[in-house]
Amino acid sequence: MSADFYARLPAVEDFLSVADERHYADAPADWWVVLTDIEGSTAAVEAGRYRDVNFVGALGIAAVLNAAAPVEVPYVFGGDGATLLVPPSVLPAVRTALAGVQASASRAFGLTLRAGLVPVRDLYAEGHRVRVARFRAEAHYAQAVFLGGGLAAAERWVKDPMAGVRYRLTVPEGTAPEADFTGVECRWARIDSPRGETVTLLVAATDPDVYREVLQTIDRLYGPDAARRPVVPRHLHPGFHPLRLSRHEPQVRASTSAWARGLYTAKIWLQNLLLVLFLRFDVTTGTTRWRDYLRLISATTDHRKFDEMLRLVMTGTPAQREALEHYLTDREAQGVLTYGLHVSDGVVMTCLVYERMGRQVHFVDGADGGYTRAAQHLKARLRTPAPDASSR
Repeated sequence: MSADFYARLPAVEDFLSVADERHYADAPADWWVVLTDIEGSTAAVEAGRYRDVNFVGALGIAAVLNAAAPVEVPYVFGGDGATLLVPPSVLPAVRTALAGVQASASRAFGLTLRAGLVPVRDLYAEGHRVRVARFRAEAHYAQAVFLGGGLAAAERWVKDPMAGVRYRLTVPEGTAPEADFTGVECRWARIDSPRGETVTLLVAATDPDVYREVLQTIDRLYGPDAARRPVVPRHLHPGFHPLRLSRHEPQVRASTSAWARGLYTAKIWLQNLLLVLFLRFDVTTGTTRWRDYLRLISATTDHRKFDEMLRLVMTGTPAQREALEHYLTDREAQGVLTYGLHVSDGVVMTCLVYERMGRQVHFVDGADGGYTRAAQHLKARLRTPAPDASSR
């Protein structure tokens, strides 16, 4: 099957359509599912290292995209890792890139990144499906969405202590190459909630129609996407704390010497200072009007995703969230879904920018480890049977 399978998929424009199976195509059998996640991410988040967890999770996407270029591959960010699909033509380069990410995660952050590669053919042989569609969130940003259950099966296989050995990537110590992290940026201060609180939500259901119902309910309770978007231009502020600026991007984009990283951090600080001035005085440089850039960032965040599970980061009021929880709990008691939810006062953002006014994506997660904590909540609810709705 051609390596341009994903690039040729027609894009849907309405996020409600991600629940419609008619928009999906089966992934080619000779493609591979790539999965990454941080071992012990829950403990790292509880230790206050949620920014490190998010950053390393995004590194895997950047390295694979750069290794696969110019082939376009579908992916989704999960907070502490990612899921991607790649064709066989780029598999050797992707393996090398993942080994480099593992080495960087360990060296720079003391985190262990698990990486697995599962043939789509193996999933099909076991009766699982891997279906892919494209959602166009903005002119410069088309997002992959997944359906079918195959990704969840691949994750179980990779994490299985015994069976997962054949799928997990292992690299002998001291042999990992450097990965290409071109485009990775981490320059924004924590972004406060525009409307009081930020909700990170995971919803899992067996019937795709339930996802449409959930999205329609959220529209009714919170308003349209623009009203609940967690990143808005007026709340975007460049970071200036030297230790925070030096913590992430320079660790993987500069050479290993302290001097080089210090210079890189100073460059970020000066660029952020220029950005503040450009925004204040509405400066245009070349073809870039910098106030428009803030609007582009807001439009290219991945605050709503679907990868066999609905993943949302949204802003609202406590009253809206309480109404949402009441609805979700009722539907959970009826056996049609389960959910996990985390509340914080803002988001953190890791960026992948290839063109300042063009191709880019901004990975967002609820502050304090939103996705990781929402996943904990979901797992806890799975262990505790929901009360019978008829008895309430």
